[in-house]
Amino acid sequence: MPIATPEVYAQMLDAAKEKSFAYPAINVSSSQTLNAALKGFADAGSDGIIQVSTGGAEYLSGPSVKDMVTGSVAFAAYAAEVAKNYPVNIALHTDHCPKDKLDGFVRPLLDISAERVARGEAPLFQSHMWDGSSVPLEENLQIAEELLAKCAAAHIILEIEVGVVGGEEDGVANEINDQLYTTPEDAIATIKALGGGDKGRYMTALTFGNVHGVYKPGNVKLRPEILKAAQEAAASELGLGSDARPFDLVFHGGSGSTAQEISDAVDFGVVKMNVDTDTQYAFTRPVAAHMFANYDGVLKIDGEVGNKKQYDPRAWGKAAEAGMAERIVEACQNLRSAGTSLAG
Repeated sequence: MPIATPEVYAQMLDAAKEKSFAYPAINVSSSQTLNAALKGFADAGSDGIIQVSTGGAEYLSGPSVKDMVTGSVAFAAYAAEVAKNYPVNIALHTDHCPKDKLDGFVRPLLDISAERVARGEAPLFQSHMWDGSSVPLEENLQIAEELLAKCAAAHIILEIEVGVVGGEEDGVANEINDQLYTTPEDAIATIKALGGGDKGRYMTALTFGNVHGVYKPGNVKLRPEILKAAQEAAASELGLGSDARPFDLVFHGGSGSTAQEISDAVDFGVVKMNVDTDTQYAFTRPVAAHMFANYDGVLKIDGEVGNKKQYDPRAWGKAAEAGMAERIVEACQNLRSAGTSLAG
C-alpha cells in the first residue's frame, strides 16, 4: 500500500479509539530496521506507525553528515517506495523533538510538507512530535499552539507531551520521581490552549509513570488510572459525557510494562504506543548469535580467509530483520492491533 494519506491516517486513529486498540509506533534508524518494521506489521495484519527520532534522523543522513532534515527526507522517500509492496497502511512520524532542535528538525520538515501540499501532493510525514516536557507547561502549550496551526495547514497531526517521561532517550534525560504523573489540571490547560480538535487534530502523550529505557516488569510504577482522570477532566471542560475520551493518547516509555498495564492504557484512550528499546534488542540479538556461531567464518583468523557467505552483511542482516519483525508482531498482539488493518 502507499504511505497512508492524511485521510487514511485519521481513519486509522479513529478505528483504534473506537475499537480499543493501539498502533505500535516503531523507531527505525536504517533501511534494514525500516524493512523489518514493514514486515512485522504485514505479518501481524496490522496498520502501523514508523518513526524517526532526532538521533535516528541524523544517523540516516550518514554518520559523518548528521543532518536531521536530510535523513528524514531520505527516510520518507525510501519508505514511500518500499511500503508499496506491503498490504498494510503505514504512517510516518517524527519522534521526540525538544525545543532546541525544532528549528533544525520539525519546522523545516513542516515547511517542506507545506510546499508539497501547495502543489497538490501529500505531506512528507503524517505526524510530528513536539516534546515540550523540559519547559514550563505554559510555554509548552504556546509552542504547541503555533505548531498545531502549521500542522493543520499541511494536513499533519501534531503530537505533544504534557508531563515528563523519566529515563533517557537520544540525549533527553529526566529524573524518575513524582513529576512523572500528569494532573487533571494539566489536561484542562491543554484543552484550553489547543481545543478539542477544532484547531487541528493532535495526539497527547500524558505521563503516568512512564520511563524510557530498559526495565524488568514491575520496576516501573505505572498508574494508568491517571489517563482516565485526564480524559474525564478534558471531557468536562468540553461539555462532553464523563465516558468520553477526547484525547488521542500516546504511551511512551513502555518497556517493562505488564500486559495488564498496557491493556488498561488502551482502554483509557491510548491509540499509539512507542516501541524502541525492545525492537533494538530484537534486531541485535540474532546478529550476536550469528557472530558467535560462525566465529571462524566472519573473522579472518589464524591466516585463513573466513567464509564470505557468513560475513556477507545480508547473512546476518536477514536474521536481524526477522528477529525485529517477530517482536513487532508481538507488540501488535499486545496492543490488539493484529488483524485490524483497514487495508483488509
